Amino acid sequence: MSALLESYVAGRWYAAPDEGRPLLDATTGEVVARVSSTGLDVGEMVTYARDVGGPALRGLTFHERAGLLKALAKHLGGTKDELYALSACAGATRPDAMVDVDGGIGTLFSYASKGTRELPNDTVVLDGPPEPLGKRGTFVGQHVFTSRPGVAVQINAFNFPVWGLLEKLAPAFLAGLPTIVKPASPTAYVAEALVRQVIASGLLPDGTLQLVSGGAGTLLDELGAQDSVAFTGSAHTANVLRNHPSVATGGVRLGVEADSLNCSVLGPDVGADDPELDLFVAGVVTEMTVKAGQKCTAIRRVLVPTAMADTVVDAIVARLAGTTVGDPRDPDIRMGPLVSTAQRDEVRKAVEALRSSADLVHGDPRGGTGAADPERGAFMGPVLLRARAGATEPHDVEPFGPVSTVVAYDGLDDAIALAARGRGSLAGSVVTHDPDVARTLTLGLAPWHGRILVLDRDDAGESTGHGSPLPMLVHGGPGRAGGGEELGGVRSVLHHMQRTALQGSPDMLTAITGRWTPGSTRRDDGVHPFRKSLAALRVGDTIASPPRTVTREDIDAFAALTGDTFYAHTDEEAAAANPLFGGIVAHGYLVVSLAAGLFVDPDPGPVLANFGVDNLRFLTPVKAGDSIAVTLTVKQITPRSTADYGEVRWDAVVTNGEGALVATYDVLTLVARTWEG
Repeated sequence: MSALLESYVAGRWYAAPDEGRPLLDATTGEVVARVSSTGLDVGEMVTYARDVGGPALRGLTFHERAGLLKALAKHLGGTKDELYALSACAGATRPDAMVDVDGGIGTLFSYASKGTRELPNDTVVLDGPPEPLGKRGTFVGQHVFTSRPGVAVQINAFNFPVWGLLEKLAPAFLAGLPTIVKPASPTAYVAEALVRQVIASGLLPDGTLQLVSGGAGTLLDELGAQDSVAFTGSAHTANVLRNHPSVATGGVRLGVEADSLNCSVLGPDVGADDPELDLFVAGVVTEMTVKAGQKCTAIRRVLVPTAMADTVVDAIVARLAGTTVGDPRDPDIRMGPLVSTAQRDEVRKAVEALRSSADLVHGDPRGGTGAADPERGAFMGPVLLRARAGATEPHDVEPFGPVSTVVAYDGLDDAIALAARGRGSLAGSVVTHDPDVARTLTLGLAPWHGRILVLDRDDAGESTGHGSPLPMLVHGGPGRAGGGEELGGVRSVLHHMQRTALQGSPDMLTAITGRWTPGSTRRDDGVHPFRKSLAALRVGDTIASPPRTVTREDIDAFAALTGDTFYAHTDEEAAAANPLFGGIVAHGYLVVSLAAGLFVDPDPGPVLANFGVDNLRFLTPVKAGDSIAVTLTVKQITPRSTADYGEVRWDAVVTNGEGALVATYDVLTLVARTWEG
């Protein structure tokens, strides 16, 4: 008897007492594994996540969490052959499996990098600058993101058992939320193998990842206002979840990625001899055949100008004719079977529904594919249809398999209207080399799509294609597509966190956030801050410089040295006529350069380098004879866990002799952890 998949619960593997339901190989029909969650204590899982996993994660900084994700990605990169082999049982060719497995591991790497580069080495994220709330500066506001003491539950579809799990795990993990995974049963054996590899690595804190193999049972009943559910699947199941009491009235946050009738639009500027036509056709065929079309982002509707419809249909049919369908373990096979015979039958029903208003131009959903034992396996060759005038089904019926429908349009307004009839999609693409066409179509499609690829000969060499979600871009879509949003870099991390508006004194906000707030206490202990290592520096450490007079000779020399001879710095008459200056003024960059000379400590020390300036603003012009002074304050200290130095952000304020603000900006430096000298 094939192995019974186990759940991972409260730090141990759990096997149900019954035999479970068989999961069949999509090619041979043989039993791969069995699955059951009978007797599973989902309440224990939620409690363990909250009481053990959550505190362990929230005790780590964002950088420490990112380091664990990076280590996990490296570990999984050395064990992925097992996942490739199991993916073949689900009908995935080796390239299909790489999209899932390598895509998931790559997403971990991406979030590890973003967590280190874009989040602080802390547990609090500031959202925007402080907001002044009083005239004297003693009462200010600050938006912050903090981790919730909850659980992130993910309920995944069958088509991407590795990527789907990891792309949801990574941002939740960075946000400080433990995860409970409920994979779709048809490919749960791949997800279980992945979780076993993760647990065996010993890298993640206990309780931060648990697995439900089989039905979710009463899992949602155990959730509350600090918890979230990320669901990928059918619109029907999504509606069931939306109406669950925990979601409807219990405060559980639900994110949905559901049915999506994605489209690709060929611009009216593209002719039969243009390279964009080949790009368009190749994109359609790729989306029809990768993962046997079982992708939430696959192209279901092929929108083409009426005058080009015959040409496009002929080109797609010619390319599809070379598609080999069969056992995905055969390297010569381009497309494997669907995940199950039940899924194949569902796609066949969808094709029959489409045929009520569209004609079959390629393929036979019920015919042979040339594959061995086509009835035992879940085989179905690519099917292309052509919609008749006024067709409605192509905009309503989603065949979740290797099926696309060509729909002709008359004019850009008609193309936009047809795209909108899908009622919201995850991904759309526009293939054109005309900037005006690209703008019109993109702005028309954007309200109905979560992501739009604009493809032409210029970006084709680097394009990742229509159907590839990327970690740094949002994945989700409005309306029918569910209204949810995943990925998008740090956006998805913050989505898991709570944004709170703080109100208080500058000193209190500095103490709470760990970042110096304007108006907060500055400390000058007589030691130049540039003589202090990262270990010795404290937020609020300050140096206030003596004044320096800016002379006309300084201005002339800077103009000569830099070549910046803009009239406001060199032409007395023209500068006097300028209503903003009323005479020769110093270059803004001269002011910043002189300010650096006022606060810098020249001798070798713990400050290793200046690597940038942020938020520079010039506020009051400086004329010859004016004096300037600078106050430099440690604003934020960010140690690097993988280096013997860290980053220090300094608040720089330049004032003139009358105390008016001349310039404000942040100085960014690298500072050694320790320093002897």
